[in-house]
This record gives sequence, structure tokens and C-alpha cells, in this order.
Amino acid sequence: MTSTPMPAPTSTPVSAAHSFQVDLRGLVDLLSHHLYSSPRVYVRELLQNAVDAVTARQAIDPEAPVHIRLTASGGRVTIEDSGIGLTAAEAHSFLATIGRSSKRGGEDGFPEQSLEATRGDFLGQFGIGLLACFVVARQIRVVTRSARDPRAAPVEWLAADDGSYTVRELPHAARPEPGTTVVLEARPGAAEWILPAKVEELARDYGSLLPYDITFDDGQGGEPRPVTDRAAVWERAFPTPAARRVALAGHCAELFDFTPLDSIDLDLPVAGVRGVAYVLPDPTSPAHRAGHRVHLKGMLLTHRADNLLPDWAFFVRAVIDTDTLRPTASRENLYDDETLSAVREALGARIRGWLAELAAGDPERLASFLQVHHLGVKSMARHDPELLGLMLPWLPFETSAGSMSLQEFAAAHTDIHFTRTVEEFRQIAPIAAAHGLGVINAGYTYDADLLALLPSVRPELKVTELDAGAVTERLDQVPTADELALAPFLATARTRLASQHCDVALRAFQPVTVPALYLDDRQARQERDRTAALESADSLWSGILGSLRGSAPRARLVLNHNNPLIRRISGLQDEALTGTAVESLYGQALLMSQRPLRPADSALLNRAFLGLLEWATHSSANPTDARDGEEDPK
Repeated sequence: MTSTPMPAPTSTPVSAAHSFQVDLRGLVDLLSHHLYSSPRVYVRELLQNAVDAVTARQAIDPEAPVHIRLTASGGRVTIEDSGIGLTAAEAHSFLATIGRSSKRGGEDGFPEQSLEATRGDFLGQFGIGLLACFVVARQIRVVTRSARDPRAAPVEWLAADDGSYTVRELPHAARPEPGTTVVLEARPGAAEWILPAKVEELARDYGSLLPYDITFDDGQGGEPRPVTDRAAVWERAFPTPAARRVALAGHCAELFDFTPLDSIDLDLPVAGVRGVAYVLPDPTSPAHRAGHRVHLKGMLLTHRADNLLPDWAFFVRAVIDTDTLRPTASRENLYDDETLSAVREALGARIRGWLAELAAGDPERLASFLQVHHLGVKSMARHDPELLGLMLPWLPFETSAGSMSLQEFAAAHTDIHFTRTVEEFRQIAPIAAAHGLGVINAGYTYDADLLALLPSVRPELKVTELDAGAVTERLDQVPTADELALAPFLATARTRLASQHCDVALRAFQPVTVPALYLDDRQARQERDRTAALESADSLWSGILGSLRGSAPRARLVLNHNNPLIRRISGLQDEALTGTAVESLYGQALLMSQRPLRPADSALLNRAFLGLLEWATHSSANPTDARDGEEDPK
């Protein structure tokens, strides 16, 4: 067998490399509608470039003058700085190349060694800042002179929003000193963003904590007004702690428009984070994503950071300044990386520490806090074991001994019972309190879940749902002789209430004014539901449900032997009237429990009411019948 030789490979011509072409109009649309949330960011970019330029010059000449001046007048916005400046070649490279930043050093034309010490002090990172100004400007004019090369002439860079630009050198007299001046001319439809009042407002919002003095001039001939307001209020010295609290409260009202319940210092020197958290004075939903103010090296990054604090810290609004956290490309939020995760955990620890301090040394302030935010704290504590352990002893609950914390309640009761409905609790609470039974109302949101978790925090405590047997056992027994004497009455009562799946017990309890107590629990309700389903089911389901039949129903009507009405009813000689009276007691106790009435309960109430009316009217027509136990005068 012979093999056929493979053909020789043919050479493929190497295609030439091409550069991407950028449509500046399309880029401006991308910036204004997708990358940035609002045109307002152009003021931030102007301030950022000026601050970075000054920082770069200070790195090579610490004695150089420092000034940044922002002006808005006549449809123009101007910012002038005494920063590092640019040469003609640098203007071509840095101002017209998207994505290239003058802060990177080395390959971008700036000596690596001159920037290494201060690169961490720069605000900008992405090299698109000046182009962002096109969201409000139709033309950008930059006049700059380099501080690195004193012999270099001043340079004018002039760009339009159609993507064209020119660079030309100017006479030395056009700018005698190093630095940069940027002039923006408004584009149609953007006039509102360059009004002097708006520009000053944005400059103060973004730049109040910047490290250099910045002034604003509205072109009206007055003295320029300061933009910066250093140091941050949380870093200032005050004569007294009270004066500091007042200043922080005023700062919170200015930033967030509320007066805080308290303030929490968020100083993490190791993480390069400084700031304060303000406690909200009104309840808020834990599901609401809070917006926090974040400054990056003094420049406001965002006022809507929702990933700065743990989700459980929903009750605070924070403002911080950081040197270490990374911004997103739009510089309008924090990049969620491992560093932010560690900072978030550390800030959460600070807030937990504040709660622990209140619990240990200032219970009144803690009570004020929980009075407002207990529902939200309960919600989050169900899923946060650490928060659960910290706050559960202090959270308020409605108990048979009044409203109190679990810590107070557990000091008197190691066996804790709870009801799942508010109505059940309100019926049983007075009786439980009189007989030393510790009952908590778990009918409110989250309370039942938290009580189920209580033994994990306090293992010595026993928490069980209240059942009819537990209450009955706590009530005083009636003397045996008295109960035997009332056996016929009790038999009649049980017979009449058997159809309601309710047993009858006789006890003596307080208060005396309560004639009967209806006790129910989950097992009894399940048994009634099963029976109701059995009555309406077909033969197949009847067999299945019948096999699930439980023991005797556990709902109970407990009659109060101390009550005079019960004593009179138990002495009636008319068995029919006794039965009607028992049904009336059942209906009254059921209504007092505020439970929903079943059709069978409604029918019983109607029957008992009509029966009593019939007996009453019959007695009025035959007075002798009303005198029970008396002889006929005839």
C-alpha cells in the first residue's frame, strides 16, 4: 500500500493591525445615560482632576503654592489649579486617549519614581474623567503649563463634542505659572447644570472634605466662598461630649434630614476608614436597602452605597471617608471585593459594640432604641446568631407579668409558655398571672420564631407552647367532695358540649368574675379540622382520615367553682335548662377568646340564646315556675 503525500501548507498573509475608532457622541451618550447616573458628576470630575494635579506637584515640590478655584458665570464653568500641568505631548497623550490616566506612571510618560509615593493619594483611576464633562459641555478648553519642564511653553487643548480637538502652544505670557485652567461651555439643554447656585451646591456636596482649600466664585464681584469644610465633624475636637453630640446631630440633620437617636463612631485606622453612623429615630423596614455616604480620600463617591454595612444594620445611616476601598468604574459605588467584605464586617462589629455598651451601661438608651426598632431587630436576629445572642435578652415581649425583656421574665420563670395568637393570650394572661404561670404572647410578628431560638441562647430555659392541660393543672383543684356532689352537673355539661369537641373541667381560680375559661391548643384545633374534613369527605378519604383520629379532643371549658353564677347553675334541677346554661357559658367563653366562630359554634350560640329567651318568657308567664325549690302556695 502506498501513501499519498499531503499537500504543502500554503502561507496566509498576516493582516494589518488597526486601532479602534471611537464615536465621541456615542461615548458621551454612553457616559450620560449608562455609566453615570446623572450629569451632576461633571463637577466631581473637574474637582478630581484639579486635586490630583495639585497632589502630583506637591510630590515633586512640597513648597509649591496650592490653590483651586471654581467659577460659574456667563454660561461657562471654569476651574483653575496650581497643579502639575502638562506639556504638548502629554496633552495629546492624556487628554485625547480614552482609558489612559496621567496617574499611572511609567509607560504613560510620567516618571515611575516620581509617582510611586503618591499614587495612593490620587482620586482618579480610569482615565475618562475629563471626557465625562461632555455630558454638559459642547466644548472643553484646557490651558496648561508643566511644572516638570519650566522651559516648556503653555499649551491650549481645545475639544468639541463631535470628537475633534486641537493642540497648540501659547506664548509664555499666556500662563506664567505652572498649573491648569479648564473652561466648559454648556451644550444645549444643559444650562441648568452650570447655573452658579447649582455648581456651588454640587461642589460643596462632592468636595467638602477634600484635602486642599477650594473656593467658589459666582462672577458677581464678591469674595470667593470656601467649598471645603475640614476637618470632618467626627474628627473635630469639642469642649464637651455634649457639644460633640449636638454637632453630630446637626451634621446628620443637614446630610440625612433627620435628628438621630444616637451616633456611633466608625473609626478603623487599620482599614483606612473614618466616619460615623447615625441611628434612625423612626422605624424602618429591614428589607429597605439603606443608602450611605462614602467619601474616597475626601471626595464624595456616592450617597447611596448599599453594600457598606451588614444587612442587619438597617437602623443606621453612615457617612465615612476611606483611603482603601475601591470605587466602581462609574465612581458612584463601592466595588464589592474582599477588602470591602472585611471592612463591612469590622463596621458591623463596631455597631454591635455600641449595642453591647448600651446593654451593659445604659439600659435606658437601649430601651429607647428598642422602642423604635425592636421589630426590625427581631426580624434580623432570627437569621443572625450573633445579633440574636446580643439582643434577645433585651427585646421587649408582652407577657402575663406585663411588657418586659426576656431577661427580666426569665429571672422569674424558667418554664416559659407562649401562645400563638394574641386573642388566646389576652384570655389567659390574667388567670396565668394570678396563678404564677409564665406566659408570653407570641402572636406578634417574629416572636414565635425568636422564642423557639431562646434555648439556644439560654439552655437552662424551657420554652413550650401553652396547652390546655398545662393551664388546667396550674388552677386550684376543687375539693373531692364538692366535685363528687357536682358529678351529675358535669356529666350534663360534657354531654352537651361533646358535639363541639370540647371537654369540661371544674377548677377554682382567680379572678372570681370569670365564670368560664375556654382553653385550646394546636392539637385540639388539628383534631377539629380533621373531624370537619372527615364529615365532608368521600368514603376513601373518610377511611384515611378516620385512621388518623387522635385521642380525646383537648379543647376544654374550665368552669370556675369560685364564681357565684357557676354555683347557681350547678344547682339547677332542670337538666334541659342546665344544658342551655352550659352552652351559653361555652359561647360566652368562646367570644371572650376572640377566636373565629365555626358554623357549629354559631348554631350553638343561637340555640342557647333562644333557649334562654324561651325559658325567661315562660318563667314570666308562670311566676310559680320561677321559684325553684319553693312549695306552691295553693
